[in-house]
Amino acid sequence: MGVTAAGWALTIGVIVALLAVDLLLATVRPHAVGYREATAWSAFYITMAVIFGLVFASQVGWGYGAQYFAGYIVEKSLSVDNLFVFAIIMAAFAVPREHQQRVLIFGIIAALALRAVFIALGAALLSLLSFMFLIFGLLLLWTAVRLFRHRDEDPDVGNNALVRVSRRILPVSDTYAGGRLISRIGGRRVVTPLFIVFIAIGGTDILFALDSIPAVFGVTDQPYIVFAANAFALLGLRALFFLVAGLLDRLVYMSSGLALILAFIGVKLVLHWGHGLDPRVPEITTAVSLAVIAAVLAITTVASLIKSRRDPTARAHAGAVLGAPPRAASDEHRPPSS
Repeated sequence: MGVTAAGWALTIGVIVALLAVDLLLATVRPHAVGYREATAWSAFYITMAVIFGLVFASQVGWGYGAQYFAGYIVEKSLSVDNLFVFAIIMAAFAVPREHQQRVLIFGIIAALALRAVFIALGAALLSLLSFMFLIFGLLLLWTAVRLFRHRDEDPDVGNNALVRVSRRILPVSDTYAGGRLISRIGGRRVVTPLFIVFIAIGGTDILFALDSIPAVFGVTDQPYIVFAANAFALLGLRALFFLVAGLLDRLVYMSSGLALILAFIGVKLVLHWGHGLDPRVPEITTAVSLAVIAAVLAITTVASLIKSRRDPTARAHAGAVLGAPPRAASDEHRPPSS
């Protein structure tokens, strides 16, 4: 699939414009986001993603359109784990509700920038080295096993290497100082806890990119589709966080479902690599991938809600982020309620 420079520029322009709207909402008027506002903006960003997919499919064909929607659903489902960890970070550092929007939008911008870099690297590796499909597939299988094994735990955000180094070399204040990143106490310049929160968010974004990029390359090998699916999946995270903040605790089987999706895509990548060596090795089509992913998400969500209704003490956990040590979840790390 060939995408012109004008096509790339238009797509990036639309994404930047939508991101600017999100940034303005989060920074110009800091406030605690209510359910109605979160619902409206979540619906808006999902609608924008669907409209883009329909326009894209009408221009290049429904084969590529299906790949975009499959990639979007994969990234949107994996973004739930992002929300879990963002909630854990904000609870662990006691981020005031009026500053949570800034944290979220920073996380989205950092994630988008990092994933753009990983997409470019991933596309280059896949075009030069066909065995990278095998490497990516094995990476996803390993991640799936790790996530399933630690499905009842949360990552230890305080043990993030970047956070440890930052605390060791930088003086940190005890207050959020009105949402500033740097403050002055007794004539000495110090960073606020919000600065450390941003470091924690950025560090986990790197780890999430290592999972999500191989996953979306499992449903399409087109860098443009990978980028668009990632961008539109990330754009609505700020509003989605406040919409589902009270629901996250109830998605008790979500980590297991995400582990199954990652394992499925890992197998798909390994089979794709094997098919390149021997045409007799079967491949999994995009239509099958889309059906399996949608079915897993639907079953996981329904089963989670039934479980939480029958057992009100059951709680969901983020599982182990790639490269981050797990820890047993405690009440202090529960996502904030709306």
